[in-house]
Amino acid sequence: MKSSNRFVTPTYTLFRLVTGLLFVCHGAQKLFGAFGLPRMTAPLFVAAGVIELVGGTLIAAGLFASFAAFLASGEMAVAYFTMHAPHAFLPIVNHGELAVLYCFAFLFIAANGSGPWSLDALLRTRAAA
Repeated sequence: MKSSNRFVTPTYTLFRLVTGLLFVCHGAQKLFGAFGLPRMTAPLFVAAGVIELVGGTLIAAGLFASFAAFLASGEMAVAYFTMHAPHAFLPIVNHGELAVLYCFAFLFIAANGSGPWSLDALLRTRAAA
């Protein structure tokens, strides 16, 4: 193993964990009014909140992370094109940078899976034993 490669697993795990937990915060805000922000009750926001809360938890834990991240990536693409792009196309102008960043971060996680430090890997190890 090259010395530069020894950090791949821990940094990817940290990336997946932090990204998932930050996404959970958005879901908690929408569904429960957490962090001093109002609860959102419109059906579209409730659906988004469920995807964010459940999907973020699964991504952070590394349990079905590819599926959850793919769904979350799609949600962020929809969020960008429905909430931000109508105001202006460029993210820097329409304040959609976070939606775009989440979209591509989740696409990266969907392509790379849960990783070796995850609940998926633990379950595979136990099933093999």
